[in-house]
Amino acid sequence: MVKINDVKFSDIYVTPDKKAFIPDGKTRNGLAILEAEDFEEFYKQLEDAWDGDNPSYSLLYDGIFYRIERTMSIYGPQYCGRKMPKQVPPLSTLGFIPQLTNYLTSLANASGLILWAGPTGQGKTTSLSSLMKEYLQSEGGFAYTIEDPCEMPLDGVYHARKGGLGLCKQNIPPNGDWGAGLKSALRSKPRYILVGEIRTPETASEALRAATSGHLVLSSIHGNNVTDAITSVVKYASSTSMSEELAFDLFSRGMLAVMHQTLVGVGNDRHPELTYLFANPDTTKGDQVRGIIKTGKLNLATTIELQKTRLEKGLDLFPDI
Repeated sequence: MVKINDVKFSDIYVTPDKKAFIPDGKTRNGLAILEAEDFEEFYKQLEDAWDGDNPSYSLLYDGIFYRIERTMSIYGPQYCGRKMPKQVPPLSTLGFIPQLTNYLTSLANASGLILWAGPTGQGKTTSLSSLMKEYLQSEGGFAYTIEDPCEMPLDGVYHARKGGLGLCKQNIPPNGDWGAGLKSALRSKPRYILVGEIRTPETASEALRAATSGHLVLSSIHGNNVTDAITSVVKYASSTSMSEELAFDLFSRGMLAVMHQTLVGVGNDRHPELTYLFANPDTTKGDQVRGIIKTGKLNLATTIELQKTRLEKGLDLFPDI
């Protein structure tokens, strides 16, 4: 029999009767039973890694990170594990068109918010982590992540192609307080901040403030499309002491990119489909996108289609008027 880490799969489901299931790789939703010689050890570490409180946690098993979700069924505890790559894959290998990869890479020295949206399990974390790795390998600098749980192996030292070093430190929010984690990040004076997911009002408001104060902030959010992603961040932020008008204003001033990603295909042959909206990184110039978002009336479909056409043709996204 093989070992668990030698089997190629994205997710593993472990039932209360200690049976493991993985996607069968042949159908869109079908599963297959996984038999591995080290399953007992894997299961023991699944149980030992749980702190008795938080149902979401990380497991480092034989050099591979798993993002674990523990739930209680009528028959006992069950686990869902997302298997993370042993190394963060290069941005150029994710299946994006070269023009998109090049443009995202060009934002390394900009400041603002790059927001990655999509349903669960559609590659948002991988894309953000690959982009962060690209920035560190290209430009160097200090990167600070806030994740719960930490997923992709970003922590460490990087030798930047342009000279100098990059340093990334991965952190979990103190006592589950994402807002406090972001405030702590800002006090650490990072060049880059990666927020694993915007899912609380405090996280949204602090992320917007960080994006308008000279940092490059990368984060993800659940959303059905680009407009939903923007609206969700604004709704989160405006449920604090921040008004909706101010939230739209901060988003318009801080935004660099909003990406929406899904994976299409079956099994291990899935590839990304992306919709995207960019704002001009040069905030001293007029920008229709920032103007539209500031009004709160998100009529963006025409702009999204126009930017897609210009990017694919290799044209300047923001031509001088």
